[in-house]
Amino acid sequence: MKTHLFSLVFLFFSLAQGLNPKCDTQDHGSNLQVFHIYSPCSPFKPSKPLSWEEDVLQMQAKDQVRLQYLSSLVAKKSVVPIASGRQIVQSPTYIVRAKIGTPPQTMLMAMDTGNDAAWIPCTGCLGCSSSVFDNAKSTTFKTLDCQAAQCKQVPNPTCGGSACIFNMTYGGSSMAANLSQDTITLATDPVPSYTFGCLQKTTGNSVPPQGLLGLGRGPLSLLSQTQDLYQSTFSYCLPSFRSLNFSGSLRLGPVGQPLRIKYTPLLKNPRRPSLYFVNLVGIRVGRTIVDIPPSAIAFNPTTGAGTIIDSGTVFTRLVAPAYVAVRDEFRRRVKVANVTSLGGFDTCYTVPIVAPTITFMLAGMNVTLPEDNLLIHSTAGSITCLAMASAPENVNSALNVIANMQQQNHRVLFDVPNSRLGVARELCT
Repeated sequence: MKTHLFSLVFLFFSLAQGLNPKCDTQDHGSNLQVFHIYSPCSPFKPSKPLSWEEDVLQMQAKDQVRLQYLSSLVAKKSVVPIASGRQIVQSPTYIVRAKIGTPPQTMLMAMDTGNDAAWIPCTGCLGCSSSVFDNAKSTTFKTLDCQAAQCKQVPNPTCGGSACIFNMTYGGSSMAANLSQDTITLATDPVPSYTFGCLQKTTGNSVPPQGLLGLGRGPLSLLSQTQDLYQSTFSYCLPSFRSLNFSGSLRLGPVGQPLRIKYTPLLKNPRRPSLYFVNLVGIRVGRTIVDIPPSAIAFNPTTGAGTIIDSGTVFTRLVAPAYVAVRDEFRRRVKVANVTSLGGFDTCYTVPIVAPTITFMLAGMNVTLPEDNLLIHSTAGSITCLAMASAPENVNSALNVIANMQQQNHRVLFDVPNSRLGVARELCT
């Protein structure tokens, strides 16, 4: 049981332009750099800088698709596949430097708490990027056959010779992969026989160039495959968008986690078994508990409804009755008549405002968000928006998502063995 502290470089919106992190810095000890997708070190970065408004609108569009994806995760069976056929179009939010094989080959892989997928582009892959894992050069690489237990947990498995082959979709892309195993090294920690899909063919442009790791709760996610090493425990602290050095941390393992932290039960919804659910019992704007129909925020294991904590969504989304109640009370307290909109944000102002706090009332604890977690400002400061929105209506069941902007400057601890989620204020910079 070690503590694994990952330095997080969180480069966001146009604020990131002009910064030059040391992309070639080698990981050492138990420190592993994690880059935001807009980092100059990232293969996901836009080909040309976007304006603040374009950044926000693009993030909103990706969030909208992600909400539909998260809402679509209504399982038809209790076993979660290693790489399911989920529809997801948005770019992952973070990438992590991982080393695959023996001798190790470095890949910058997408990382996502809402996904269990594990796959890497391999040599000879048709349609993959130029950065691939050369599995022929790894002495510890092996392809799993159709008799392997894991072959029963992947979508659409077929047998090609002795290999277990499976197909999956990812956003607008489709992929074919051989189920494989090799050593993955995070910082200095080797994880032998890590199971993943070795990509052989992709179509479309939604595939993260160098593969994906999942921090979800499925049986073959990173947490499950490293259970002996990390005890299914991790925490992260995301810095404010305004932070000058854009650094934060992801810490794997139970040792070194904060002792002074409040907890709420971590719930598991059998209809969406990979996601991290919490019991949201109410929302307060300032000192007023807003009137929300209980069904809008109720945890329902039959339908898959409820509230999740998610690192891949940027702006919190609430189902319409909850969002409208919060928004109307927020507007009432701001007391500025001229309300404008920007894309999916319907509560924006062109004059300075004093915002009330918003408190998520969770079972056993309250999380009160100050202005920095609630408002997004244009670079010039001419527009200020409430950084929340209504969830898509064309979904399978009510799903509220507490997103990463609302988690900034908080230590969020996922203690899966004890079924609890901890939150504490922490300056993440």
